[in-house]
Amino acid sequence: MKKIIYIVLDGLGDLPLKQLGGKTPLEAAATPNMDRLAQRGRTGIVYPAGKGIAPESDIAVISLLGYDAHKYYTGRGPLESFAEGLAVNDGDVALRVNFATAFEDGKTIQDRRVGRSLGTEEAAILAKEINSKVTLSSATFDFKSTVGHRGVLVIRAMHQKLSGWITNTDPAYGREGLFGVAKENFHNIIETSTPMPGYENDLAANEAAKLLNEFTEKSNKVLNEAAINKNRIQEGKLSANLIISRDAGSSLPNFPSLSDIFNLRFGSFVQMPVERGIALLTGVDIIDVPQSSGHLDVDYPVWAKVAFDSIQKYDCIYIHIKGPDEPAHDGDFQKKKESIEAIDKYFFTSLLGEINLADTIIIVTADHSTVCAVKAHTADPVPLLVCGAGIKPDGSMSFSERSARLGSIGELMGREILPFITKLAKD
Repeated sequence: MKKIIYIVLDGLGDLPLKQLGGKTPLEAAATPNMDRLAQRGRTGIVYPAGKGIAPESDIAVISLLGYDAHKYYTGRGPLESFAEGLAVNDGDVALRVNFATAFEDGKTIQDRRVGRSLGTEEAAILAKEINSKVTLSSATFDFKSTVGHRGVLVIRAMHQKLSGWITNTDPAYGREGLFGVAKENFHNIIETSTPMPGYENDLAANEAAKLLNEFTEKSNKVLNEAAINKNRIQEGKLSANLIISRDAGSSLPNFPSLSDIFNLRFGSFVQMPVERGIALLTGVDIIDVPQSSGHLDVDYPVWAKVAFDSIQKYDCIYIHIKGPDEPAHDGDFQKKKESIEAIDKYFFTSLLGEINLADTIIIVTADHSTVCAVKAHTADPVPLLVCGAGIKPDGSMSFSERSARLGSIGELMGREILPFITKLAKD
């Protein structure tokens, strides 16, 4: 049985840009290590959650771990809330939220992420203000900040159960059934939550939407008066004075254990709450890594060492690296390119210096394309490379979207990767 190292680079995929000479950020980046892996292995392309779906990370990761997201997914809110230690009981509504910046009308959004300038400690102080000063008419709630501008919200009605079949207040994301999908075009005005189509007469959905709108309005008033935000304005920074919400769910998913499905021992190290929640709920061990120093040339070699040490204990480790996604959401193709180069230079150089490819299979892919030109996730496929023990090269010369389309693996759906790889590992 070969060991498996499964590496997912968040938002890696993209489309060609004229500013990069008709190349994608991955194609333009200097990636000698990933190119070498592609040359020693096989490549192909992946539709993480299915053709025509521009997935959020949650349904993409669920699919990449081999699950049918249509069958198990109950919303991103429950996943992240669970990961952050908040109780999510059936009939509670859990949501993923952002701190955002609203203009004086409280409706028009100046920036959906507070310019990415809100510190995690600042956000925690603002969360305390919300929890202590906002009171809902017929419910209690727990609000928790997570990383930077991100947070989670769980609303618990006093007299009835609530339904997660409600629309988002975050205008950048819509819903197709339970799945959250990024919109390529939207108006930067906070939405009013309503029951989703087909649930207009559902009392639980109506009550959930009413309570979310009440929370949004009351938290905006509290945040406008918060000392942290007044100080930020004086310092010329954006005020974190609005909470925008998406991806409601009213129960936790019931995943079968990943280890039981594949008869393998799985470990993972991930950066964000949603991936941590998925790991916990699928029975995958969380591997602790030191807190980020903020310097990639320091952090990535440490992660590579943790990966090498961990693979001695597990049959498969799943590694999710956030890097390329954030600059792509900002439309910054140069920073996305540099992020990819840093991963190759600092993470892969260190990892390949330790790993013996004679008894290890390395997979590199992405959870979705985040296209710089539209600053959003798209339905475009992502590249895949598989290299290592017993895998014969297919003539691939580089790791890129364009090259991967010519690889011998062809097209895979995200949920097909692990069955495909575990068969190779056991042959």
